[in-house]
Amino acid sequence: MASLREIQSRITSTKKTSQITKAMQMVSAAKLSRAEDNARAFVPYMEKIQEVVTSIAHGSEDVSHPMLESRPVKRTGYLVITSDRGLAGPYNSSILRAVHNKIKERHQSNDEFSIIAIGRMGRDFFVKRDMNVILDINGLPDQPLFADIMEITSKAVGMFSDGTFDELYMYYSHFVSAMTQEVTEKKILPLSDTAKPSSLRSTYEYEPSAEAILEVLLPQYAESLIYGALLDGKASEHAARMTAMKSATDNASDIIDELTLSFNRARQAMITQEITEIVGGVAALE
Repeated sequence: MASLREIQSRITSTKKTSQITKAMQMVSAAKLSRAEDNARAFVPYMEKIQEVVTSIAHGSEDVSHPMLESRPVKRTGYLVITSDRGLAGPYNSSILRAVHNKIKERHQSNDEFSIIAIGRMGRDFFVKRDMNVILDINGLPDQPLFADIMEITSKAVGMFSDGTFDELYMYYSHFVSAMTQEVTEKKILPLSDTAKPSSLRSTYEYEPSAEAILEVLLPQYAESLIYGALLDGKASEHAARMTAMKSATDNASDIIDELTLSFNRARQAMITQEITEIVGGVAALE
């Protein structure tokens, strides 16, 4: 049995750990609130830009653009959104496992795919396995602005346009609720899967022309899809970290209770032994 000093030391260290995890839980809860607001605020913009793109793309058979046209797939791009830090439960591992399994299922060699990693955890995962990471970014703030990722999104869209890859899939964690996040695969490029407009869509007039508008709008639309997924992923990250830290705090409380019980038993046993020794000593003197 461990000594009283050892048990007391474990209780003290566990209490300190519990204080840290409790503080991290509260910080993540505050960040989650802001991240949810950011993700919701971006939705109206995404819906409107999608409506405009859809209206142009399906409004005239004469309108064409390389980003709307499928081509033979020689190389596939994967844009993977993870976090820069751990301690977020299964947040990163779920995304990376899904991407890794899909790559093994679809491809026979590293020459058939390229990876764009947003987040240090994803970058380190793929680099460690000698997988082809052609672009990465880390150190993004907890509440990212579009300017923070504009360079990497522009490069990703440009790589599709110049033929570095022929299709681009995005993997991220979709925020459902504070307790539920879903790993999501979304095909970003080409935009051939753009939904057909409904009969109740708005009517637009384009100046100077639909083709000119599409030339500017399509890259922005693809970049906005990435930014929207990043905001969604950040909300999922904070929710996952909040849940993980709550579980850690609860587990620490359980450990403290068990150690306290062990401490009391050990102390009682020591007191009983001392009393027995005193009684035995008195009896010996008599």
